[in-house]
Amino acid sequence: MTKQTFLKGTLILILAGFITRILGFINRIVVARFIGEEGVGLYMMAVPSLVLVITITQLGLPVAISKLVAEAAAQGDNRRIKKILVVSLSITGTLSILFTPAIFFVAPYLADTIFTDERIIWPLLAITPVIPIVAISSVIRGYFQGKQNMQPAAISQVLEQTIRISLVALFTSAFLPYGIEYAAAGAMISSVIGELVSLIYLLTMFKVKKKLKVRRNFFNSLKKGKSTFNQLMSIALPTTGSRLIGSISWFFEPIVVANSLAIAGVATAVATKQYGGLTGYALPLLMLPSFITVSLSTSLVPAISEAMAQKKLFLVEHRLQQAIRLSLVTGGLASVVLYIFAEPLMVFMYGNSQSAIFVKVLAPFFIFHYFQSPLQAVLQGLDLARAAMINSLIGSAVKTALIFILATRPSLGIIGAGLAIAIGIILTTLLHFATVMKVVPFTIHVRAYIKSVITIVLSGITGYYFYHFLIDSLNDSIRLIIAICITSLVYCFLLLLFKLIDREEMNRIPFIGSFLAKLIPVK
Repeated sequence: MTKQTFLKGTLILILAGFITRILGFINRIVVARFIGEEGVGLYMMAVPSLVLVITITQLGLPVAISKLVAEAAAQGDNRRIKKILVVSLSITGTLSILFTPAIFFVAPYLADTIFTDERIIWPLLAITPVIPIVAISSVIRGYFQGKQNMQPAAISQVLEQTIRISLVALFTSAFLPYGIEYAAAGAMISSVIGELVSLIYLLTMFKVKKKLKVRRNFFNSLKKGKSTFNQLMSIALPTTGSRLIGSISWFFEPIVVANSLAIAGVATAVATKQYGGLTGYALPLLMLPSFITVSLSTSLVPAISEAMAQKKLFLVEHRLQQAIRLSLVTGGLASVVLYIFAEPLMVFMYGNSQSAIFVKVLAPFFIFHYFQSPLQAVLQGLDLARAAMINSLIGSAVKTALIFILATRPSLGIIGAGLAIAIGIILTTLLHFATVMKVVPFTIHVRAYIKSVITIVLSGITGYYFYHFLIDSLNDSIRLIIAICITSLVYCFLLLLFKLIDREEMNRIPFIGSFLAKLIPVK
């Protein structure tokens, strides 16, 4: 199996993540235009329950598998890799068998009592079969990531979204005559089929590329896997604790929001619609650029683990500096574009600008979100998953408390919920950074951050000026595209001018990297 360099593996995942996010956005636009904000609200209220169950089923194993396989591969220990896979598949398989039927039984109670909207039962039931599918595919993805071969995982993501987007319009339109709750369930069914096709591809690639036979002496390997189980759990439990905290927080989020808005005097149907606008329209747009940082995170865990196993602390800092720099560069551009063009972007994608206020309010704060995943990945690679879990717990607790405090105020309402989410993200990110600083000898380059702020401000002013004054006679969509392109070009020019991009890193970008690298002066 071909091992890829850190940057090459990251770039493969970034490319796949970009394609996946674009396809995912097309999927969301189709769903939004078919079932509206209220239907999206039903969809988004069901998703946190599913994510919570999947988090419990996976038990943090993808990260643990990636880390342990990377270490075993560095030592050439294929027998240990087999034990890791056997034990992991046994754990996820058993948990899937337990939780999949459990969701079917508790769905009516969740819909009627917890969410106070009985229509949520249909999206919940429709998405439940995805639990065992995702559980198995996560183990295989962890294996490929541990081998530092990101291509199968990347292709599977694109394949899943392609299948989903091919089916979502068909299913939502077929079920829409029966009600928006059935249409939302139809969107969920398209997701299940997409995940199933993705799993089939991963299984095929695993069979082709693996150098070990998992099924041979499966139970014998399982019996001898006690030490492997303990190693997996030592990493997985703190990791899943961190994710579980986030999933539980997300599970309670629509419940707290719905009840808080009720206290503020907002009717149930209106609250569902407003929550759909925030979480189904605005937050996905704000999180769109995070495909880059999520790709970084996936590559960082095995890269940091390998560097630590080889006692190369300088390499750990180098990887961290690369991740922080790329997160700042991409997050800065995203924040500028989303803040300046919030309203026209929402009109362009969804046909209305009702949720643009959420984007405009949250965009400046969301740059912290783009740092969070890489920092958490570094903590996991440094065996500090427990610290990451505690940080996440603090951030989630503060967020949930602030949702209730702010959203119950009639003057804020759903905007208060959005601000609480932003504050939770900022707090968790700062706690992650403080924890990393205690372990890794990290140098803060103040000049680079000042230059980054200047780059963000100047490109934002340029984009605003062009959109509102120089090209206001053009069609709205064309004007938006031109203005975003100009903003991006000015941003990139300033990055080069201030030498905020490393020449070596730029040279690794496929196709255009070698040309762009020539524009960067040698330091």
